[in-house]
Order: sequence, then structure tokens, then C-alpha cells
Amino acid sequence: MIETNIMQPPAGLDEFLHRLGWGNAVVTPVAGDASFRRYFRANRGDGARAIIMDAPPPHEDPKPFVNLAIHLKQQGFRAPDIMGSDIERGIVLLEDFGDLQMRMHLNIFPEAAPAIYRQAIDLLVRLSGKPAAAVPPYDMAAYLRETQLFTDWYAPAMGLQIDAAAFQDLWRAALASIVAYGPKVTVLRDYHSENIMLLADGGQGIIDFQDALIGHPAYDLVSLLQDARRDVDPSLEQEMLAYYQAEAGVGDDFGLHYALLGAQRNSKIIGIFTRLWRRDGKSRYLDFLPRMWGLLERDLAHPGLAEIKHWFDLNIPPQIRSARPSEAAQA
Repeated sequence: MIETNIMQPPAGLDEFLHRLGWGNAVVTPVAGDASFRRYFRANRGDGARAIIMDAPPPHEDPKPFVNLAIHLKQQGFRAPDIMGSDIERGIVLLEDFGDLQMRMHLNIFPEAAPAIYRQAIDLLVRLSGKPAAAVPPYDMAAYLRETQLFTDWYAPAMGLQIDAAAFQDLWRAALASIVAYGPKVTVLRDYHSENIMLLADGGQGIIDFQDALIGHPAYDLVSLLQDARRDVDPSLEQEMLAYYQAEAGVGDDFGLHYALLGAQRNSKIIGIFTRLWRRDGKSRYLDFLPRMWGLLERDLAHPGLAEIKHWFDLNIPPQIRSARPSEAAQA
């Protein structure tokens, strides 16, 4: 029995659930993300629950999520069990980790932050010691495509005439050390407080890793500690960065690489959030821009990013950075 509520479940879901022994489950929508994916909860009469991922082609492909979930489970990480899938239709039935996000818990119990962040970093330390998944590399072309999101979307939205070619040249030079860094690890790429679920047994479950690549271990650390969706106290960020460096045994250049990937990632996210507003009509993402600019400026203060900081100072005036893009700019 399917309840039509807010979002219509995907075609063929009844047949899919029946084949897996979930034919009598009540299906209700749950909150989604910024992609074309949708999520539903299946609640069976015997108390069992599961999550339905609807990742319809051609916009989405569930295979990377399924494959990486299996890979992570084999390595001992708490990724969701894959209970069944229909790849052609883009439907996956997976383990339900519940609704308690790390972000939600820390909003209520901020004093728990050091222990919970340390536990999340322990996962990254363990991940750095495991063989990387069979996923594409986080290469220079990928990094530059991402930085271009800033110049392609944010700058036009703010009515700015900027030197986009110099921006790409600076990043190409700066990121050379990132691309050359080894050993490479599985980079989950969206490892933050809304994708870390706190489980009843005290563990942490991870979700939303379908875009994983092989790259630098600092990227997921940046994603966690420079979170687009919640403020992390700068002193806690530095404490956790030092904790990772000690536990993972990384070299002296790790601090520079952390700042570089922070600036790269935050520039990209400013572009993505602007695109979500202008292209997709999701204006709520504009509310995150002040936080992203604060994080970006903190990264740019690192002495190793002086040339990139100079580009921002020349091309993006301070009063522009603090302004909210006007809704009228969409017209």
C-alpha cells in the first residue's frame, strides 16, 4: 500500500517491493538533497523499516552508490546494507539508519561536538589506511571543472566582470601538489554533518557517497570541518585537524593542502549554491553563502594561498562578498 503524500513514488515501486518481500509496506517521503534523487521510507507491518532511493536515469545512476556501499561494508564501515535494487529503473532498497543526523544532535547537545567529531575523524583515519575503491581519480581536470563553477555562476549572478582565465591558471599551479600527493584514498566528497547518521548503538553511519573519487585525504576532512550547513568553532576545527594529522601520521605539507582544498571546495560550493538558485529555483541555498565566504576567506589567509587571495581581492570586492544575490538578477 503506497501513500501519496507530497511526492509521488516512482513507477514500478509496488512490483519492486513485492519481489523483495515488502509488498505490504507503507511508503512515505523523507527529506531529499540537492540532486534529482528522491527518498522514501518503507514501513512494514512487522516493524521493519527501510529506505527507498529513487535515482532515475538519465539524471541519476544508482550503480556508483550501490558499488561503493558494498566496498565500504567489506572494509568494515557503516554504509547502508543494499537490500535490493532495480538499476534500470534507478530504485534501491537500503538499510534505514533513522533520522538522527549529526547536525541535528549537535544543535541540541553542542557540548558533545568534540567527541562526535573525533569519532567521525577516526573513520577518515581508518579510510586512509584501506585500499582505494574502484572509482575515477580526482584529477586536475576535475578540480578545474569545479573551480569554474565559481566564475560561471557566481560572478555573473553578482554582475561582475572577472579575469576567469587567470583564476584557472592560478588554481592549475596551486593544485599541482594536490594531484601529485600520495598515497591516494577513497574520497567520499560529501562527508559532513547531514550525511553522518548517529545510530542507536553509538556508531556513525555514512550516506550520500555516490560521487566518490580517488584523491587527497584532506578533502573529506575539509568537508567535515568546514561544513556548509553548520558552524564549526575555529578552535575545534584546529583541534580536530591536529588530531587527524597525529593519528594519520601525515607530513608537514598537510596544513597547506588542507587550506588549498578548503579554498577550492568553498569556491566550488559558492558556485553550486548560486546555480541551485538561478537554474533550479532553490533560493534557500543563498542563505548558506555568508558562511561559505567566511570559510573561504579563512582558507585564503594561509600564506601559501597568497596569489589566489590576491585574485579574489582584485576581482571580488568585500562589499560584494557580503551581499546576497538579488532575486531580480534571475530575470
